[in-house]
Amino acid sequence: QVQLVESGGGLVQPGGSLRLSCTASGGIFNYLSMGWYRQAPGSQLTLVATISNFGRTNLEDSVKGRFTISRDSAKNTVNLQMNSLKLEDTGVYYCYLSVPDNAYWGQGTQVTVSS
Repeated sequence: QVQLVESGGGLVQPGGSLRLSCTASGGIFNYLSMGWYRQAPGSQLTLVATISNFGRTNLEDSVKGRFTISRDSAKNTVNLQMNSLKLEDTGVYYCYLSVPDNAYWGQGTQVTVSS
């Protein structure tokens, strides 16, 4: 059984930085992509960043230039470096792992940007 464990959330002031990490375990043979969704208070789940099995990255427009997604294949870990954080970045961030016929999700980690 695949499990994703997230860490790195917390409270940060506007303009600050956080790094989220997501580690997958349970034996993964093939995957299509890994990345992060977030859900702001009262809002829908939104794709923030993704990295494919080929290494291609994609970022939601509002975070381009501020967020960076990367992968440590040896540790089955994906990281999301978040810089220049804004109030609207607040939300619960969910790591995902996409495989050909399914997707797996982390438990979610709270990111709060507040002065």
